[in-house]
Amino acid sequence: MTFKKLVSGLAALAALVVFAPTGNFLGPRPAMAASEIAVVVNGMPVTTFQIRQRAAFLKLRREGGNLTSKATDELIDEALKQQEIRRRGIKIPDEAVEQAFENFAKQNKLTVAQLTEVLSRSGFSAQGFKDYIRVQMGWGQAVQASLRSSDRMSEQDAVQQMLAQGGKKPKTTEYTLQQVIFVVPPDERGSQMSRRKREAEGMRGRFNSCDRTYDIAKELRDVTVRDLGRVMQPELPPRWKDAIERTSVGKATPIQETERGVEFIAVCNSRQVSDDKAAAMVLQNQELEKLGKGESGPDKALLEKVKKNAQIIRK
Repeated sequence: MTFKKLVSGLAALAALVVFAPTGNFLGPRPAMAASEIAVVVNGMPVTTFQIRQRAAFLKLRREGGNLTSKATDELIDEALKQQEIRRRGIKIPDEAVEQAFENFAKQNKLTVAQLTEVLSRSGFSAQGFKDYIRVQMGWGQAVQASLRSSDRMSEQDAVQQMLAQGGKKPKTTEYTLQQVIFVVPPDERGSQMSRRKREAEGMRGRFNSCDRTYDIAKELRDVTVRDLGRVMQPELPPRWKDAIERTSVGKATPIQETERGVEFIAVCNSRQVSDDKAAAMVLQNQELEKLGKGESGPDKALLEKVKKNAQIIRK
């Protein structure tokens, strides 16, 4: 799932940007106010300050009705999502959040600084938006993990359901992939990242076959090559999905800065497959496409499940 889909309700944000003739944003900054605990969700406090900020965010998203009530409910759900994300050991890299924030600014024809200012003037904040992004990304992974758990639909059940709906057994693309990592220690990112990016681009430029990846890597320092094996299109990591789909066999994706350093994915081979496993994955992917849409879907089901066992105390 793309971040664009997750926050599609914010597409009108650019229309809210108002500049003064000097280039400064109009309107006073909202005053800070005292904060108290309003709700406790499984021991996690939700404060009145958070509620005021979320209400401002809802207003920016052009929501109507009682924004304070809606903000409270949304933050309760968000607290439950954060707890489930932590329980499953899911961690969203800071780089992925920053990239999503930057991409959202570009989609709305704003610079990062302008988006930050718009959020601040509205009574929200760039950090609040980034926290929101992180939860949405983590929740998407939590729902995927839930769908892939032992009680998910079997391959044969998936095929039967598709056939019952009048569909033929679907096809999907299976990729054979390698992951190339130019390792950068956390305490050396500031001093080494630019050099490592150049080295990664150099190797990527020389790449023309997965048969030679290990040989090229041996000539370089602190480079790890991982054979990812065969990966079907619905299983592709969201971070790399679009890049892999745009990359031809025998080529490599553009480099990305990650928590490990600098990486790219080599596409060794691809082929069309149509079997029970493929059918199950396609159906599962269709379920994931329902995330955040309407009043049903796998994300709604998982949220209701965790909420059922939650202790929510409103002050």
